Parts: sequence; structure tokens; C-alpha cells
Amino acid sequence: MNLGYIVLACTLFAAASSGSKTGLSVKPPCRSGFSQNFYTVIVPKVVLHGQNILKVKFEDCQHSREMGFVSSDPNFSVRPDGAVYAEQEFANLSESVQFMVTAREVFEPHIWETTVKLAPAGHPHPLPLTKVGIDEMLSRALDSQSRVIKFPRKHQRSSYGNGLRRQKRDWVIPPINVPENSRGPFPHMLVRIRSDQDKDVGIRYSITGAGADQPPSGIYNIDPVSGNMFVTQPLDREERASFHLRAHAVDMNGNQVENPIDLYIYVIDMNDNRPEYKNQVYNGSVAEGSKPGSSVMQVTASDSDDSTTANGMVRYRILSQSPHSPIPNMFTINSETGDIVTVAAGLDREKVSQYTIIVQATDMEGNLNFGLSNTATALISITDINDNPPELTVRTFSGEVPENKLNVVVANLTVVDRDQPHSPNWNAVYRIVSGDPSGHFTIRTNPITNEGMLTVIKPVDFEMNRAFMLTVVVSNQAHLASGIQSSLQSTAGVTISVQDVNEPPVFPVNPKMIRFEEGVPAGTTLTVFSAQDPDHFVHQIVRYSKLSDPANWLRINRTNGQITTMALLDRESMYVKNNIYEATFLAFDNGSPQASGTGTLQIYLIDVNDNPPVLIPQESQVCQRPRPNSRINITASDADSDPNVGPFGFDLPSSPPSLRHNWTITRLSGDHAQLKLRIPYLEAGVYEIPITVSDSGNPQLSNRSMIRIKVCPCDDNGDCSATGAVAAAGLGTGAIIAILICIIVLLSMVLLFVVWMKRREKEKQAKPLLIDPEDDVRDNILKYDEEGGGEEDQDYDLSQLQQPESLDHIINKPTGVRRVDERPVIPESQYPVRPSLPHPGDIGDFIHDGLRAADNDPTAPPYDSLLVFDYEGNGSTAGSVSSLNSTSSGDQDYDYLNDWGPRFKKLADLYGGGEDD
Repeated sequence: MNLGYIVLACTLFAAASSGSKTGLSVKPPCRSGFSQNFYTVIVPKVVLHGQNILKVKFEDCQHSREMGFVSSDPNFSVRPDGAVYAEQEFANLSESVQFMVTAREVFEPHIWETTVKLAPAGHPHPLPLTKVGIDEMLSRALDSQSRVIKFPRKHQRSSYGNGLRRQKRDWVIPPINVPENSRGPFPHMLVRIRSDQDKDVGIRYSITGAGADQPPSGIYNIDPVSGNMFVTQPLDREERASFHLRAHAVDMNGNQVENPIDLYIYVIDMNDNRPEYKNQVYNGSVAEGSKPGSSVMQVTASDSDDSTTANGMVRYRILSQSPHSPIPNMFTINSETGDIVTVAAGLDREKVSQYTIIVQATDMEGNLNFGLSNTATALISITDINDNPPELTVRTFSGEVPENKLNVVVANLTVVDRDQPHSPNWNAVYRIVSGDPSGHFTIRTNPITNEGMLTVIKPVDFEMNRAFMLTVVVSNQAHLASGIQSSLQSTAGVTISVQDVNEPPVFPVNPKMIRFEEGVPAGTTLTVFSAQDPDHFVHQIVRYSKLSDPANWLRINRTNGQITTMALLDRESMYVKNNIYEATFLAFDNGSPQASGTGTLQIYLIDVNDNPPVLIPQESQVCQRPRPNSRINITASDADSDPNVGPFGFDLPSSPPSLRHNWTITRLSGDHAQLKLRIPYLEAGVYEIPITVSDSGNPQLSNRSMIRIKVCPCDDNGDCSATGAVAAAGLGTGAIIAILICIIVLLSMVLLFVVWMKRREKEKQAKPLLIDPEDDVRDNILKYDEEGGGEEDQDYDLSQLQQPESLDHIINKPTGVRRVDERPVIPESQYPVRPSLPHPGDIGDFIHDGLRAADNDPTAPPYDSLLVFDYEGNGSTAGSVSSLNSTSSGDQDYDYLNDWGPRFKKLADLYGGGEDD
């Protein structure tokens, strides 16, 4: 029996097992290709020309590629929709026909192939489509593959019933089907490859391709002599679903005997993979009060098995629901798509906020007897809708507030709402619908507690309103759900009592402005700046005081608030800004506690012509010979304001007569004039020119200003020269001579001082020295005579008497007897530094300082240590020093050694003890 029937039987069995189920099939992950690898169709023996035989289904995931179908048998063709039809008429089709159908992209080289087998009616039918029959087919699947595949040859023409003859093509090798997960034994023979020429020559067979000599290599091999082809290990369709190999036949010399043939091996899928969910826990939601059939969520499971067979077709069902409220089956699931929907009404978030559902996915189209299953958890949250109106806890609220206070919470309005906290369905919104026409109050919502805080936003006055009766309505940010009515408890009344407090006096007009001319004398009454006490129900006395008066010009009456002047009011004062002078006054009552209010008085000062004009600049210079630019521009200014300022008048006095003879002044504009020389030459010097300037006020004020003008000789550029500037400064010849004499006197004094210092230095050097110059050994070279020989000490080691270069051996030497050339290792004393040029009179002090430092220096030789003398040699006239000893028999006083300094301290300690020893 051919394996094509096995595949057909498996396919029909899967279809039969799913025939009882309804609904759409599970849509597997899209993979481009033919829906089947092998099509087997039973056709009648008579096939007409153009008759459709079957339709191959090709899945194009991109839906945009242009595909073309080609048949390997020229007697059959494929239309663009996959319909296979006959190119000619067959009167008596007596044997099976097998050919390949290839799908190819028009613009890309990628191809897909499937095998079509046409079996004429009357051939043996496959085994019955029962489980026993299918098991027998699968058990015989491998054995049925053990057939002989010959290399194709060209045959003679064969005739059909109508006498037509045709040339047979090369054979189309049917695919080899191998079930996955086979238990062996391995290697297991699949087919035998054979050439018709193996009787004439020795043939060697081989196979190539992925699975043979290419990765994954070693899955298939072939006996080179017999041509038997084997599979060496179990196959896994999920790893690789098909193999394409090529069989070769060569002679003993390696020469090709047959053309290579293509071998297609398809791995038959087994149900060895259970469905797998993408997530172990799925989260979904549905609004409370939803109608039956409302979509909730979708769960998805995938199966690695072949999705075109029942092995990969997954079905879903709900195993359990928790809690079982209001009924155990509030939800259902679409068995093919995994969509979960509601099936009953009654979802209420306030009762059940979340459901837990266990969903089972089973392959084999949900067959619990043969399919594999897996489970996942679906958490369904019930979302809130505004189906509960807010309700105030009481029907009447009360509170009290002091008058004139702002942002004071009068009362807290409590509310109850069973919807989702801190959501628009729960957040309360309060409104005052009556009782507050002036808008004194507002209600703010506490975001945490949802309470309404009744707050004062406009001060209340006890004298006007002693109490308020408000009506308050509460609602939510979100509108109530359809069909939900507002509650009667959403409205309440609020009673507010106003408390009386002592209010400060109030100035009716604040600030108050008055107008006065400047210059009013002291003691002038300006106005009455009084305040009123708003506490009408309590009689209180108001008193006044001055709070701010920058120029100290004003006085206020303590009892009635009358304002009088204390000094002259001056508009040009630095305390007046834009003609306005401001002063602040305080009004306070005698209440408990005392309250006070402030008022500002603004005095607008009207200008009077009390300031004469002045001229600028005060100094200038011109050339003694008039030039085009030898003019002086003069500007007049006046501290007053219009109309007491310009245009100004400029004039030169008539006396002395030389003034108008030498100078002339011309007005350029209302504020500016020009002064220049009238004569062609004026002697250099400094001139003070009086100019009379008058304003346009009423009465008119005039002022004579003096301008200091330096007349000097100028260079070609019209600038004063240096000598001219000096002359113009007014320094005559006598002044210059006086300055030179002063400079000479100063230089003479400096010279005399230097001479005196030199003389004093010589006198100091002439003082006699403390010692005879012949005995002064400073900076002299002393020559000593050589003592010569005389003693046999030529072999004496003088190194013992030399100062060592290093003191390391002395530092590390243990305490005990020390040598004469070993000085104490202690810091040396600091001797006085001799001046480079000492005065002869300071020699004595220098010697005494050096002697004092030497006496106190224990590091200066001779060192205070035990002296060890070496042998001086034979023949010394002095003899051995070791033979010396004290021959004194009487007591001697050695206390005078203490007066000899630190060097004799050791001897003084040894011999100066006296009777203490």
C-alpha cells in the first residue's frame, strides 16, 4: 500500500473527528507554502480535455506576491487559482499518474513543491478510516517505504484506448514519508536505489544534500553496493519537516552512469507537543452592568505540531470560575478563537471586583481522549461605572466664621459614594445653589477624604449679615450611568453664623489727594483726614497719629484728624515725586483688642516761581584769536516747572564797558545761548564773565552767573597749547621763579643730609679698636714653623687623630669609653653671625657673644669624654703619660671650676664635691 493513502487517511480521519464541531478553525501562524505535501485523488478512467481534477491550496502570507504554478507532467496544467486540469482527453486511464506541482514567485527565485497522485477508479481502496486502521497504517508506514527506486530511463511510446501514442517522460519519484519519533531499530531501511546497468558494470551509489553529507549530516546514508538507503536516528518534524536529497550512480572508475535523481523525504507529524500559552496569566476587564455577549479578553495558545492536521488544532474551554457570584457560569469562551465573553447579566463591581478563570487548551481539536492539554489563568477585573450617586451623611450642616476673615474653612461636608475611590465616578463636586448671592463662600473637595470644605473667599461683615443659610448639592465628576437617578440625600442645608470682631477704623477716601501751592507757611491747615469705625453696634473713640512723614512737614490733630503744616512746603524737595508729597497716618480705636487702620494723604504741590535760573557750564576756554569753533555754548536750567521756566533771556552787564567790548552773547533757543569774542585778539589769561539770565515766570526771576573762561593761544587744530594752558592758568613770571627757588632749596637740603651721613660714617670708623692692630688676627694668614722630627713616631697611625668623615660608627657604638675624636652627636650651638662690615666699636660685643656661645657648646673640642692615649714610640723624652698621677697630698678647693663654664662642669662635679663625697 502506498504512503499517499496513509496521508490521505490521516487527513480524512482528522476531518471526520472534527466534523461534529462547529465554529471557525484556529488560525495557525502563517507559513507560506502548499497546504499539503502530497495530494492523492481518485479520478474516473475517462478524463475530458480541460476538466478540473483537483485544486491545490497555496498559502501566501504576504498576499502581494505574484505566484505561478507549473506541472512537471505536460498532460496536466495548473491554473493561477491552483486548479489542476487535463491538457488532453484520456479515454481509459488504467494506471496511477504522479507528477510535481511547483509554485514560483515571478520576480524571486524561491520555489515551493508538492506531489499530486491521480489514482483511477477501481484501484484498491485504503484501509477503513478507523483508529485501528490508522494505527495499522502508521505501523506499516516505514515498511511500505522499502521499495525499489530505479534511475529513470527513456521508454517506447505506449498506446491508450483511443489509439493515441505518446513518449514517456522520466519518472517522477514519489516522496518518501517517514514518521517522526520512531523508536527504531536504527538504522532503518527506507528505499533501495537501483540502476538498470548494475548487471553490466559495477555500480556505486551515493546520496548528497542536507541530512546526508551536509548539516545536519549523518541522518541518512546509503549502502554504496546494494543501494539500500537508511535513516539512522529518530526524526523531529518540529526541527525539520522535509529533506531534499540527490541519489548518484557511478561506475568503479567514478564515471557517472546515471543522471542524479531527486529524493524528497517528508517527516510525518505526530502529536508530541502540547499547546503552549503565550502568557501564564492573562488580564482582562469588563465594565460592571455589561450586557450578555460583551467581549472581555482573548487567550491564545500555540501548538508546535502541524497546524494543518488535528495534531496542531487547538480548542479552548473554561474549567472553573471563582467566585461563583452571581452564577457559576458568568463567562464563556469561543473554543476556536479563545475569545472570552459574558453570558449573563449581573456584574457588580461593588459586590465582586475580580473573577479568576482557569482556561484549558487542548489539541486534536479538543479531543480530551487523544489530545494534549495545558491551562492558563485569566484574571477579569470588573471596571467601575458611575452607578452609585454620592450621598451626604446628614441633611443639615452648621458652622461659624469671624467677620473679615479669608480662606477660613467654615464646615466639612461629609459624603458617601460606593463607586471606585479616587476615580471620576467617586470624586465629589459640590455646588452652592442658594443662600449666597454675593459669592462669599465656595466648596473645595478634599482629594483624599472626598469631603467638601466650605471656605470663605470674600470677607463677611457682621454689621450686614449675621447668618447665612446655604443649600448645597453634591455630584460626581463623571455623569451618572444611564438609568441611574440622583439620590435625595445629594442635597443638604448649611447654617453659617458670623462672629463679630473689633474692626479697625477705615478712611473713607484712601488715598486722599489735595492740591496746594508750594511755599505755604507753617501752621497752615490743609485738610481734615478722618476715619470711621465700622463697628456700628459698639461706640468707640477714634484717635490719630502720624505714621510716615519723610520731610516732617505735617502735623495731625489727635482727636479730629486735622492736618496742618509744620514747615514750608517745597515742590523742589527730594521727597516730592512728580509734584506729589505722600504722608501716612494711623487711626486706632479703644476697643479690645485695639484695632488700627492706615490712610495715605497725597499733596499735589502747585509750582510757583521761586527758583532763579542757573547757567552751565561754569568753566570753559577759547582761543585768544577767534576761530570758527571758538564759541562757548551756554545752557540755562531752572528747578521750577512750566510756565516758570524758559524761554530764558541772556544778557551781558553794561559795566565794566570792556565786557561788552570784548564779548558778545547770542540766544540760540529758549534754553541755549552762545558766548564768543568780539575782538580779533585777547591776551591769554583767565576771565570771569558775568551773564544775566532771566526766566519767563510771573513774577520774573533773574540771576547773574559768573563763567570762568580761560583764553589761551591755540595750535593749528584749535586746541590750547601746553605753554598757553599754563599762561592761561594765571601763573606769571614771578610765580614761576618762586616755584623754581623752592625746588632748588629742596635739592640743597637733600644734598646736605647726604654729606652729613657720610661724615658720621667716617667718625664711627675713626674710633680706636679694643685690641692692638698688631694683635688683630682677623682675616690674617698665620704661618707656623715646622716642629720636625726628634721622636721615633714616624710609624704612628695619624688616622686615629683625624676627624672621621662619617659618624655612623659612633652613633651605633655602645656606650662606654669614647675616643678623643668622637664628638657628641647632638645639635650644634648657633654662633653669632659676624657682620660683613662691623664697626670697630662693635668688636668687643662680637667677641663676648662668641665666647658665650662657645662656652655653652658641648660639641666643641675638647670633648667631655674619657681620653685614650696611644703609645708614642721608643725613645720619647717625655715618657709615658700613663705614669702621671696626682702627688698632691693636701686638700684643694675646686669650687672655682664651676665659674669656668659648661666645659669644666664635669671636673667641677668630680672634684668640687668636697665633703659631700
